[in-house]
Amino acid sequence: MTLALFVVLSAVLPGFVTLGNLFTLARNISILGILALGMAVVVIGRGIDLSQIATLACSSAIAVTLINSGWPPAAAIVFGLVLAIMIGVMNGYFVSVIEIPPLFTTLASGLLVLGLTRALVVPHYQVFLQPGHEFLLLLGGTVLGGVPVPLIAFAICALLLHLFLSRTVIGRFIYAHGDNAQAARMSGIATRPLTMIEYALSATIGYIGGIIMVGSTSLMHLQVVESTMIFDVILVVVLGGVSLVGGRGNVLSVIAGTLLIGVLLNAMTIMNLDIQTQDIIKGGVLLLAIILDSYIHPRDEETAKQGD
Repeated sequence: MTLALFVVLSAVLPGFVTLGNLFTLARNISILGILALGMAVVVIGRGIDLSQIATLACSSAIAVTLINSGWPPAAAIVFGLVLAIMIGVMNGYFVSVIEIPPLFTTLASGLLVLGLTRALVVPHYQVFLQPGHEFLLLLGGTVLGGVPVPLIAFAICALLLHLFLSRTVIGRFIYAHGDNAQAARMSGIATRPLTMIEYALSATIGYIGGIIMVGSTSLMHLQVVESTMIFDVILVVVLGGVSLVGGRGNVLSVIAGTLLIGVLLNAMTIMNLDIQTQDIIKGGVLLLAIILDSYIHPRDEETAKQGD
């Protein structure tokens, strides 16, 4: 489908197949793809993380604020990472121990994190990286004659996540957890800590995407939390074939979904469609993808017992 869309757009859309646009496309889809990798882990485990954008934006903004205030950059970045992991573990705790549906848990935690960050650390929406820390900008630069560093980071994250999901015991447990949580629990898998690991991975991978965003723009804008970016991430995951029912999908699915949505978003930008039209198209595509996913992977009585 991605290839067909690419061929059609190449034929009918002037300026689509140019070296500059292809590099722009690669750069734009890289961060979206990295975020989708994190979201895929949670969705495979039959969850969802609506707080991912808030986590990446707030953790990255706090890290940049600490760097600007004189902290050693490495310490500030690690602090932001620990903060992101803590948010992810908190989400997993509320979902698995308190048993609050992940939709409401992550929606509330995203608002909580954004509110606390703006009240205590970043009063304005924007935090700029001050001069003297240009090394971070390397993360948004290019190497080897124009290859975007974010694209390389996406490839590395995809490879590592593929190895984790397919070659490690915890990765296989995540599939078992998403496929049938009750059976996984009865077979001895500690599903509650496993849920915390899933959300911590989503937050960690999201934070990596946030730091790369800072490297690309030299700032973090907290209004990204209020954008439709989280729906773009979910769109990538669902269209890629990672079922919302859980237990299905892989890294290749995420890559395919990333390419498809990246090409679609790039084409809409070149056609200069207004935001409302883009939202209509993206919302319609997402709705159709969810309907198709429900049709292909229906929830039967057994899966319904597992709850959300």
